[in-house]
Amino acid sequence: MLKWLHSPLLLSVQRHIRRINLSNMMSPVLNGSNQAQSQENSGKAAKEGFFDVYGPDGRAEVILKTPESKTRIRLEDIQGLVRWVLADGTMPNWVFVKNKPLVSKLVLLYMPGLDAAVYMSQSSLLRNLSTCCGTPLALLALSSVADSTQTIEALLTFKSRKRGRGMPFVTPPCQQHSLKNKYSSMLPGVGLGAGLQPGIKHPKLTESDTPGVNRDESTSLCNDTPGTGESTGLMPGEASVPEGEAPFPVSFYTLTRSQMLEHGYPVVSTGTDGYVETLPAASGLPFVDMAAIDCEMCYTEHGLELTRVSLVDNEGMVLFDSLVRPSSAIIDYNTRFSGITYEMMDSVTTTLEDVQKEIVKLVSSETILVGHSLESDLIALKIIHKRVIDTALMYQHPRGPLFKPALRILASHFLQRRIQDWRIGHDSIEDARAAMDLALLKIRKGPEFGNVSRFAKENLLLLLNKHGQQCVLLDRWSILQRYAVGSCHAIVCTSDDEVLLKAKKEVNNCNRNFIWLQFSELDSYYKRQAENLDSLTTHAAQMASLMTCNRAVEKFDAQRNVSAEFQNILLQMDERIKQLHSALPSNTMLIVASGHGDTASVRR
Repeated sequence: MLKWLHSPLLLSVQRHIRRINLSNMMSPVLNGSNQAQSQENSGKAAKEGFFDVYGPDGRAEVILKTPESKTRIRLEDIQGLVRWVLADGTMPNWVFVKNKPLVSKLVLLYMPGLDAAVYMSQSSLLRNLSTCCGTPLALLALSSVADSTQTIEALLTFKSRKRGRGMPFVTPPCQQHSLKNKYSSMLPGVGLGAGLQPGIKHPKLTESDTPGVNRDESTSLCNDTPGTGESTGLMPGEASVPEGEAPFPVSFYTLTRSQMLEHGYPVVSTGTDGYVETLPAASGLPFVDMAAIDCEMCYTEHGLELTRVSLVDNEGMVLFDSLVRPSSAIIDYNTRFSGITYEMMDSVTTTLEDVQKEIVKLVSSETILVGHSLESDLIALKIIHKRVIDTALMYQHPRGPLFKPALRILASHFLQRRIQDWRIGHDSIEDARAAMDLALLKIRKGPEFGNVSRFAKENLLLLLNKHGQQCVLLDRWSILQRYAVGSCHAIVCTSDDEVLLKAKKEVNNCNRNFIWLQFSELDSYYKRQAENLDSLTTHAAQMASLMTCNRAVEKFDAQRNVSAEFQNILLQMDERIKQLHSALPSNTMLIVASGHGDTASVRR
């Protein structure tokens, strides 16, 4: 079943790029198709010392080479093509772009949910895709259960061979600027060109860390030299991220909803289970932008219950610290680990409900909450919060992803700080400060800091920007938060129709060189189906029949048995591709990459 679900991805490239005329070999002219005008431009160029080496009928063309039997095209190869056309990449061995200097604009369209199985079984509904881009190539998936988030990560970041350098591109101190009062509020459905979300404060970020806001100034880039895995010996609060020092936005490190579900975070309340959810901050009022939390627990008649909670800000200052009386009688104070004693709890009357009220006052839904194995703290507090950084997942364990590193070990190695002394037990303030400093250290030095890998990750958009290419991202807010950095123009889109509408405008902007967009309606459909148990069971039975039936008529009936909603989604997707292709100006390359199919059902 997995094999059918995750057939190789599809890669389609617009092979014929419309004719253009050049007056300067290094500066394509996009708006000339008249031969007389072309000759005039050529003559003018010759007088200025430049020659139209491609001629009036010159055009760029993509030539896909026939892959060898053992050759596999990967996601890294797509990115390599982008880098070769627009930046510093080397020529791929699976494709050749004739007259490559004529290509000054590249559009990368990602369609999660679509895979080879859907494309072949529903080819009658995807005629425009075939007409516009020709026969697709097979593309090797990351894994059988990789979701769209992992695929986007592979497309928009790449590994640098600069060992021990973290992320190499940062804003020099002479060009650091504060974001305070820079951006206006953003209305739902309006692009980031209107500003960031109302009231959201990002801790000590600069323009190089935050989604571009159609700003005129560009961020200069230079090399940084943090060492991967080095010890820093920081005192509490010293790891605050200096302006310009974060190669990725802080939100890059926050967990996605699927990651929170995978690691047992509370994300939904039934209304009767005692859980409370953090609320948006009141408009115009200040709030805590980033805080770390840690809890201590004792054994009661009903198991582990909360007995202390501490909250600190990104400077290490204590925002809240309180002992909590459990609802059940304490049978073991667990002093060796909790640091809680009978004497400390003797006169405590504060309840869990009291603590919840205080924390919800301090922590808004926009606050980034930091902790180590933070799901345990939120469960103990019975609080639902959806913007979290978990240092137990942020830093890799040497034995692999099935293990989580201990906070004590991380603090000792990276902060040269001794915490959690077994003689006096844990201190929740001390642990919260350690988690905050570890998070800020990682943010400042890049996502590969502290990892075992000898490679460091770089952001593709920063690389393109370094080579003078203007980039645009049209996608959901969560994607823009993670990848829109530097002078990238980030435009929030809440639907595929909105993506198409804004993409048709952006592709005709002569100042845009790289445009990323995503049609995700099919993937959203799969996720809705996976949440419905009845639909999931029916879908699994259909897929099993395709894998096991032997007669062609049975396979035909199984393939034909798709819902009207599914067919309509494919037809709309196909129409959007047609409209996007028709809107492309001369000298534009279009790359269409599909997803991994129905990964939502498999993960469920």
